Amino acid sequence: MRYLPLTPTDRTAMLAVIGAGSVDDLFADVPAEARLAGLVPGLPLHASEMAVERHMAGLAGRNLSAGSVPFFLGAGAYRHHIPASVDHLIQRGEFLTSYTPYQPEIAQGTLQVLFEFQTQVARLFGTDIANASMYDGSTACWEAIAMAGRVTRRKRAVLSAGLHPHYVATARTMARFTGDLLEFSTPKLEAAPGDAEVIAAIDDGTSCVVVQYPDILGRIPDLAAIADAAHAKGALLVAVVTEPVALGLIEAPGYLGADIVVGEGQSLGVGLNFGGPYLGLFGASEKFVRQMPGRLCGETVDADGKRGFVLTLSTREQHIRREKATSNICTNSGLCALAFSIHMTLLGGEGLARLARVNHARARQLAERLTQIPGLVLGSQCDTYVNEFTLILPRDAREVADALAAKGVLGGVPLGRLYPDAPHLHRGLLVAATETNTTEDIEAFAEALAGVLA
Repeated sequence: MRYLPLTPTDRTAMLAVIGAGSVDDLFADVPAEARLAGLVPGLPLHASEMAVERHMAGLAGRNLSAGSVPFFLGAGAYRHHIPASVDHLIQRGEFLTSYTPYQPEIAQGTLQVLFEFQTQVARLFGTDIANASMYDGSTACWEAIAMAGRVTRRKRAVLSAGLHPHYVATARTMARFTGDLLEFSTPKLEAAPGDAEVIAAIDDGTSCVVVQYPDILGRIPDLAAIADAAHAKGALLVAVVTEPVALGLIEAPGYLGADIVVGEGQSLGVGLNFGGPYLGLFGASEKFVRQMPGRLCGETVDADGKRGFVLTLSTREQHIRREKATSNICTNSGLCALAFSIHMTLLGGEGLARLARVNHARARQLAERLTQIPGLVLGSQCDTYVNEFTLILPRDAREVADALAAKGVLGGVPLGRLYPDAPHLHRGLLVAATETNTTEDIEAFAEALAGVLA
C-alpha cells in the first residue's frame, strides 16, 4: 500500500505557494530524454515479499564478489584486510547513531574521534592540518581546486595526465558552475609520468597543479620538482592520494612541498562496499586554514581545566550563511572516518609501513610472474610502483578482462573502461596487488591470463 500523507488539496496549495502549475514542473530542469514516460519496462506492478526476496537473491548470485575469486582490481578502490574489531566497534550504538553534531560541544565523544582522525590524516599526509573528512576522494579533489582558487584569486588549474579520470570528471562537472578553467590530458602507456609536461603548463595565471601520487598508471611523479615550479609561479600544488597504504612506503606529499593533500580513505577500515560509502581525506598548510572546506575539531580545556574538544572552525553552509561557505557538501562521512581511524590506530605507524612493504612485495611478485608470459610488458614506470602497475597486452584489455572474469579471475581494470575515447590506452591493464593476494592467487591469475592470450 502506498504511503500518501498529503491530500490532493494539500499538494495544490503547496504548488500554488511556490508558483508551480503541477508536480511535473518541478522536474523541468531534467532533460526530457532522461525522464520516464511511464512505468519501468518489464517491472511487475506487484509481487509478494517472498517472491521479491527470491528474485533479488537470484540477481545477487550472479555477482562475482571480491572475496570469492583471485582479485587484482584497483584504480582507486582497493581490497585490504580489515580487522574484525573495526566492524565491531563502529557498530556500537554511540557511534552508529551519531551524525553531524549540531550542538557540537555536547557530543564530546564524536569530537574526540574526529580530532584523532584529523591528527592521523595530517601525519599521514605530512600536512599541518586536516579537516574532519569529506564525502569522497573525487569531491575532495574538486574542493582543493576551489580552495586554491580562493587562495590565489586565479581560475586556471592544471590537472596532470596521471589524475584518475573519475576525479577529472567530477572537477569538470563542478567547474561548469564556477567558471574555472581546467587543463587536462590523457596519460601515455610508454612514457614517463609527465612531470615535464605538467611543469611546462604552469603560468602566471595558474591557481594550482593537481598531481596524483602514485598516479593512475601506478607511477610515482616527482612532487618536489613540480612543487618548486608551481611555487615559482605563485601557484599551489595539490597532491591526490587514492591509495593511502602507499604512504607507508613513499614520502608524504606535504613533506615534498604539496600545499593541499587530498585523497580517498577507503583502503583503511572501509572496504569496497560496491562503490560506497567512501571517505574523503583533506589536509593543508596551516596558513590556508580559513579557506579549508569542511569542519575542524580542536582540543581545549573546560572551565575546570579538564581536557575537552570543540568545533574550532566550521565553514560549511549548515553553520553559516550559504554565500560565505567554503563548501556546500554537507557530509563528513563520520562513520567511515571512525572506521579509518580505528584501522589506523590498530596498525600504528610501524604497522602501516610493514603493510605497505607487504603490498609492494606482492606487486613485485605478481609483475615478475606475469611478465614471464610471452607478449606482456610493464608500462613505463619500471620499478617505481608501490602496489599497482600497468601491463601492456597484445590486444584490447577489455576483451581480456572479460575472458578472465569468465574463468573466475578478476584480473585488473582495463584502461579502455576508464578512457573509452583514447585508443592508445586500450591495450593497458591496470593491476593491483595487496596483502590479501596469495601466491596461489598470483599463479591462478598467470595461468588464466596465459590461457586467454594463447
